[in-house]
Amino acid sequence: MATPQEALEIISRGTDEILLEKDLVDKLATGKTLRVKAGFDPTAPDLHLGHTVLINKLRQFQDLGHEVMFLIGDFTGMIGDPTGKSATRPPLTRDQVIENARSYEQQVFKILDPAKTLVMFNSSWMNELSPSDMITLTAKHTVARMLERDDFSKRYKSGQSISIHEFLYPLIQGYDSVAMKADIELGGTDQKFNLLVGRQLQESYGQKPQVVITMPILEGLDGVQKMSKSLANYIGIDEPADEMFGKIMSISDELMWRYFELLSFRPLVEIEQFRLDIEQGKNPRDVKFLLCEEIIERFHDREAAVRARENFIARFQKGAMPDDMPELEVDAGSEGVAIGNLLKQADLVKSTSDAMRMIKQGAVKIDGERISDTRLQILPGSEAVYQVGKRRFARIKVS
Repeated sequence: MATPQEALEIISRGTDEILLEKDLVDKLATGKTLRVKAGFDPTAPDLHLGHTVLINKLRQFQDLGHEVMFLIGDFTGMIGDPTGKSATRPPLTRDQVIENARSYEQQVFKILDPAKTLVMFNSSWMNELSPSDMITLTAKHTVARMLERDDFSKRYKSGQSISIHEFLYPLIQGYDSVAMKADIELGGTDQKFNLLVGRQLQESYGQKPQVVITMPILEGLDGVQKMSKSLANYIGIDEPADEMFGKIMSISDELMWRYFELLSFRPLVEIEQFRLDIEQGKNPRDVKFLLCEEIIERFHDREAAVRARENFIARFQKGAMPDDMPELEVDAGSEGVAIGNLLKQADLVKSTSDAMRMIKQGAVKIDGERISDTRLQILPGSEAVYQVGKRRFARIKVS
């Protein structure tokens, strides 16, 4: 069994904020099984890797001996979470919510231990509240406090409408913590306001306030916006292995480190070594292969991960490389050669400035993997296929 300090170190990895850390240490020190809550509105039929940032943390709590409450917001899903929205969001129908909730319930056990998980639906207590109970709940918060929330504040100041039912969302999410007697609640950084409402309401109802743990938001495949099915920038955890592999390989080298940080279970020292290896000339593609295989093995199995890698390489070799590709050897010296100089020596670009421009445009690939680092040094001993644009290829051995 982990000591409270050891447990804190495990829990803290990858988190954005713990409110309050002292409260968490005190709860861990009791030795009691803690009730850890995270809520998910079933707004789409599938869980994706963005959801797993939270779910992976829930699994860590399970491994530490605590009880996870996976809350499916079938009631709040019909309200529509206004977080980050610049306009009133249309609510889902009851049938849509039920259908999506079923798939969530099936998919979550790809990560969580069923024996240590309570799957709960907030309709089970919200449908029991009388109109009088709802009025009592709304009396525990003020309009002024609601308008402290950034998205509500911006909409109010700009004259955009805010429906009354949107004010109910944070109150109901907070009341969920009361009904579930949560010791800890996890949520994305965009949920911080709602999570803190839960602390306040628990105190109002005579409970000890929950510890709030916020987790970073995972960017989607575009590297800019939050991973979301509606934005088509997501990787579903139920997708075939080949599709998952291809999608992960499509992310930029820079975004790869964000995915390692939030999705990988590898020791941090090992991930840092990957960075050093790439700085010293290792092909980023090979490191990204390791990320792909780890994630696919988690949601499929090891055999599927290896097969997906082999299929990816075979597709690239068959469809991307011309039969008459030139082959050449470049002398890099002991220090290696800059990527711009290498491309110029191979006659793949007219000049090093042309190389820099093409890299910034995302038009340069090494073994089919797009690169974004204009300062990349290629060390002696490497051999790879370099591509600029759609038609310029060369197999280059660096000596």
